Amino acid sequence: MAESSKPDTQSSGLPATTEEQKRNVPQLQEQPKRHDALHTDRGDTMIEETVVQKLAGIATREVPGVYAMGSSARRAFGAFTERIPGSQINVSGGVSVEKGERQTAIDVSIVVEYGISIVEISQGIRRNVIQSVEHSTGLEVLEVNVNVTDVHLPEDDRQDQQNQQEPKTELQ
Repeated sequence: MAESSKPDTQSSGLPATTEEQKRNVPQLQEQPKRHDALHTDRGDTMIEETVVQKLAGIATREVPGVYAMGSSARRAFGAFTERIPGSQINVSGGVSVEKGERQTAIDVSIVVEYGISIVEISQGIRRNVIQSVEHSTGLEVLEVNVNVTDVHLPEDDRQDQQNQQEPKTELQ
């Protein structure tokens, strides 16, 4: 019988040495880099969550039937800050975003106009936000969740106008 020049450690019951283990482990091949619009051979493009928030906020406001964005506390704070000279309108109010390298999920909070179908508004928001964010950023939008926080009634506008027309009395 011809004997092998290498001792057979497995049949002898001895544990394999580090060198023997390295020889027996298949070499790991480096995974090729996945390419898409944001990740290329020439570099990567990183997009901040605030960019996605603004795009989603603008796209939501474009849908007919959306009266306002955010909860009542958020809207009150926004109304207060708009009175400050030089302040900017916050288009991302009422929008929250979870973003990864290639995908994002978006939540929007809205107030709808009375008499308009919430189902149709929600579908319009999803369609508009997905189209806007995917086209502008290259991110895949996994979901757009719509939270309706209130319904705006026509009487609310009339009451606001009456409150503005009433003369304000000052205490002396």
